Amino acid sequence: MPVSVGPTELIIVLVIALLVLGPKRLPEVGRSVGRGMREFKDSISGVSGRDDEDDEPQKPIQQTSKTAE
Repeated sequence: MPVSVGPTELIIVLVIALLVLGPKRLPEVGRSVGRGMREFKDSISGVSGRDDEDDEPQKPIQQTSKTAE
């Protein structure tokens, strides 16, 4: 029983969202939903911006050899 959402239904949902949230909060909510969807997709696919295995910051390597003067 597939449900298809046509352009009329989409416009009705957007108008109701605009009336409920208002023109100032609607972009904020859209950005929040987009970020949440992106984080969910990244967590499902296993792609992330940082490696979870390296929780400690790496220390710079110090050179111990001395150059001849």
